[in-house]
Amino acid sequence: MSTRDLVLTALFAAIIVALGLLPPISLGFIPVPITAQSLGVMMAGVVLGARRGAISVLIVLLLVAIGLPVLSGGRGGLAIFASPTAGFLVGWIFGAFVTGYLSERLVNHGQSGLVQTVSFFLAAMAGGIVVLYAFGIAYLATVAGLGFTKAFVGSMAFIPGDVIKAFVAALLGRAVMVGYPLLPARA
Repeated sequence: MSTRDLVLTALFAAIIVALGLLPPISLGFIPVPITAQSLGVMMAGVVLGARRGAISVLIVLLLVAIGLPVLSGGRGGLAIFASPTAGFLVGWIFGAFVTGYLSERLVNHGQSGLVQTVSFFLAAMAGGIVVLYAFGIAYLATVAGLGFTKAFVGSMAFIPGDVIKAFVAALLGRAVMVGYPLLPARA
């Protein structure tokens, strides 16, 4: 990786950590809180692409593993990876990768601003919602003993907020594409 790539991945890891400063919102009926950090995951994929976006998430998870309280609510440590939320954390890696991969394939400079924004939005929805939920719901159903149906239905409460996060990530991706295009500079 070049120095530029290292700096960009570290920057987006810091953004994901900073979004963890916003307090989590517990729903009560499912042991997974609503956090802003999934927005950072979507933004990393949209702006950095597949490889660099996934690496930025890996940096955050490494910080969690060594015990730093970088997750929303000041959580950190290896015990997090045995909690019901661990599937969503692992899903962050694949969510950022898929979001970035689709962004790299769907968006180019020859498109209009609207097409770029819609493409970024679709990429963020696919990676940041579909892929993330696939990992999170499967693990939640298994570890928390909820069963797949209850875990799936309970997770649907997150959809409206995550659609808004995908839209914000798409707007950011479009703004960065106009001002300082990082996406075409694939590493």
